[in-house]
Amino acid sequence: MNQFQTSKNNKNTLIISLGDPAGIGTEITLKALGSKYLNENIEPLLVGCKNNIYNTYSRLIDHGINNIPDPKKLNIIDIPLKNNFMPGIVDEHTGSASFQWLFNATNLLLEGKAKALVTAPISKIAWHKAGHKFAGQTELLGQLTNKKTSMLFTAISPKNGWRFNTLLATTHIPLNKINDNLTKELISYKLDTLLSFCRQFKEKPLIYVAGLNPHAGEEGQIGIEEKNLISPILNEWKLNNPAIKICGPIPPDTCWIPSADAWNGISNKNTAPDGILALYHDQGLIPVKLIAFDHAVNTTLGLPFVRTSPDHGTALDIAGKFKARETSMVAAINNAWLLSR
Repeated sequence: MNQFQTSKNNKNTLIISLGDPAGIGTEITLKALGSKYLNENIEPLLVGCKNNIYNTYSRLIDHGINNIPDPKKLNIIDIPLKNNFMPGIVDEHTGSASFQWLFNATNLLLEGKAKALVTAPISKIAWHKAGHKFAGQTELLGQLTNKKTSMLFTAISPKNGWRFNTLLATTHIPLNKINDNLTKELISYKLDTLLSFCRQFKEKPLIYVAGLNPHAGEEGQIGIEEKNLISPILNEWKLNNPAIKICGPIPPDTCWIPSADAWNGISNKNTAPDGILALYHDQGLIPVKLIAFDHAVNTTLGLPFVRTSPDHGTALDIAGKFKARETSMVAAINNAWLLSR
């Protein structure tokens, strides 16, 4: 079906923007929609190039991958590709396509056509080649909705069902600009945002805050940010949230160990942190991917709708080889549906 049809209140409808066509977005989306682990109540709407979807489907079938839905039975908003492309090679044309697909998908959400958005990976390089100077999809969504956004990674352990959450205080900025961006207002806002998210699952969550410097500054011996900025902010935040236990700043090299133990069932999951605030992008993403790669979901908080994305990129090195794993895409779709309800 090319004409979008939705249920009366859109409660099960979920929009998927297919990402860079030279990457693995269309492949993992089709694989995810055929997965036995996907919630059967979800009604997906795909935004992308119909011909590319059909071609990807045919090639997956040719590779012996049969547990995928026939595109003829899917709702598709067709925005055709204007140029040919090679899998694994991004350019201004693939960047323009993925940008337009996300732009149109977002407008559908803002028109009330659905309650949740899942975005397949895009190439920032391709976006820049196409003239779209955004650091990523999160930043574009913030501008289109005029909202202050936060980037959180959430994952559910397949071993015991424990939910693992890490929020990033700063996202796509150079390392040498992190200190300038870490303000009292920002850190306090991110703590409030993390608490609000965690309270969807636990009334009194345990929150950890990672330090910025090695050994969390060693009382000012290896950096003064913890002593002069972070600790005072946490002390004030504790006074405003007396029912919430917050620990930090914790040395970054040990901050995520209790989460790893809880994820793997080594320790009592009830004593592990329900949410961790990382102060910059890679500080949070390295442990998240080591602990929960293929299960973690990039979740944008602050938007007027739910948005999730897989925790990986376009995987250009395997694009067109049809061996990409759909696990994180399944998790992204399931979490979008769950959080939107």
